[in-house]
Amino acid sequence: MKPERRQRRSFKAALRIALPVLAGLLFVALWELKLFHSLFNLRTYQLPLPSAIAQAMADNRSLLASYTGYTLSEAVLGMLAGSAIGFIVALCATAWPRWGAGSLLIVASFNAVPIVALAPIMNLWFGDGIGSRIAIVTVATMAAMAVNAHKGMTMVDPLALDFMKSCAATKLEVFRYLRIPASLPYVFTALKINTTAGMIGAIVGEFFYSSRGLGYLLSNSIKVAKMPIGWSCITTAAIVGILFYLFMEFLERRLVKRHV
Repeated sequence: MKPERRQRRSFKAALRIALPVLAGLLFVALWELKLFHSLFNLRTYQLPLPSAIAQAMADNRSLLASYTGYTLSEAVLGMLAGSAIGFIVALCATAWPRWGAGSLLIVASFNAVPIVALAPIMNLWFGDGIGSRIAIVTVATMAAMAVNAHKGMTMVDPLALDFMKSCAATKLEVFRYLRIPASLPYVFTALKINTTAGMIGAIVGEFFYSSRGLGYLLSNSIKVAKMPIGWSCITTAAIVGILFYLFMEFLERRLVKRHV
């Protein structure tokens, strides 16, 4: 590669990182200078300053680390279960379109149910332990995987499909060598969507029935008007969600190189 082209690529890569970082720093600086408080007529107890939030995170770092691990375990386990179920539904819907198409509608309808309605039902079924939040995340993440994986399995190259049929390939071989590899970009898109959906489902589920987790700490902090701690929970959840998303993006680049 020529040095000029390498320099241009390095500059573009640095620019892609620098612009969001600068925009974020500008946003935090305006927040610290109370610009948003003036615009929306807010007090610092309603919207704590970034310095107060950072201080609360430093003072409660061990508690936040423990509760973040608990919430993340709920999100990861629920996302894996929901994504696996959604992928199986997509397989069935692709293999048997006449009978499997209805399952996609059922899974999609689950996604329309509010989490606040799922929480008491799952608590009744699975108790007030970690299982109920995993079940909530499972239901919240099934639809994205089912719809995306089904789209990837059905949008294959017709010429490739005709070639497989001309080679007398079985339905299993068509799925193994054509449909499933073609669906991988769509599968990782669903996984990246489910990283944020899983965190949201776990945190909202902890609002109702939990004795640990970021959602539990956030709910209790709001009740006793300890807003810096509440906002530290929000900030921690946002950071974890971003890292979770970037991890899925890293896996996609390593496992699906030809699609990137």
